[in-house]
Amino acid sequence: MKKSCSQFSGCPDIVPRRITANMSIDELVSLMGATSFEARRVHRGAHLFADMINEGDTIWLGVAGAGIAGGMGGMVISLIEHGFIDVICSTGAQVYHDLHFAFGLPVKAINPAADDDLLRASGDTRIYDIGIRDKETLDAQDELIRAFVRDRYQELGGSNLASWRFNHELGSWAAATAPHPELSFVVAAAKAGVPIFFDSATNHSIGMVLAQLSLDEHAVQICAHDDILDSAALMFCADKTGFVELGGGGPKNFIQQTAPTLDQMLGIKFDGAERGLQIGTAVEREGSLSGCTFGEAVTWGKYKEADSNRLIQIWAEYSLVLPLLTASVIDSCPARPATRLVEQIDAHRDTLRAAYRAKHP
Repeated sequence: MKKSCSQFSGCPDIVPRRITANMSIDELVSLMGATSFEARRVHRGAHLFADMINEGDTIWLGVAGAGIAGGMGGMVISLIEHGFIDVICSTGAQVYHDLHFAFGLPVKAINPAADDDLLRASGDTRIYDIGIRDKETLDAQDELIRAFVRDRYQELGGSNLASWRFNHELGSWAAATAPHPELSFVVAAAKAGVPIFFDSATNHSIGMVLAQLSLDEHAVQICAHDDILDSAALMFCADKTGFVELGGGGPKNFIQQTAPTLDQMLGIKFDGAERGLQIGTAVEREGSLSGCTFGEAVTWGKYKEADSNRLIQIWAEYSLVLPLLTASVIDSCPARPATRLVEQIDAHRDTLRAAYRAKHP
């Protein structure tokens, strides 16, 4: 019987390649791309991120988990300073923990096999292998948030406030008052005009401090309506959009809901984001993928099409992959000027309102 032609005939050969001394990051990532499994996806993800940068996408960064508390904020700072991030959605916890470094509050690398009862009795808390003191870090940070609200209450109080406005004021205040502002991604974002949205106003220490301050007549009202509309306005006014998602959770869902807000809620025809890159370990079978697979997301109108070259999932814990991606794009892509979207959101909101009124006179 005559054998049929192989379906693999047009595919590249896999050839073992050696690691050499003084290999560059770009060479290492290219080598990974010539292997298999998640290493190959890291290579594809690095190229997708570079395409977002070089082709002028408005790039959103979603930050879930505890990477910032674990010291990965420096990588986010590098991306902001090179103009590779235009908008951020973060858990409030990561904004809170980021400020520990700016204000010199102790954060320690510890053994995760600690005696948790002993830690609690000693006034210690932990996030896996990250050690944080109750009094010297958390209580001190809470008092700094209180000081910020009191200092900037004229700008913060009296009306509903989008979370990006709150975080921009917080970053500006920390830039002026913290002894080490260069260690904070919140400060870097404020300086570069990069808006930072919370995925939620309530499930973090900043929200709890704001609740306490409301009892002391320093109420600050983070407005979910403004966050939804402002984030949708940024999506609506962008030429092209790319999402980079570190983990899943609320930040992933927040940035991906921008297109359905436009198309399904506001009735403005919109097809979704052009590109997406996600790094995480959640699986779809038990419902923890936080905003669904990329393929499912296309069915919800979150992305334009189910193109495997434009929607790449890297199945890995992101502290392993973010350093490689950051180094790769900084090595291979020229810096971009900051888009300073903080200064444009009000105008973009007006544009969105006009489009909505045209559909709903």
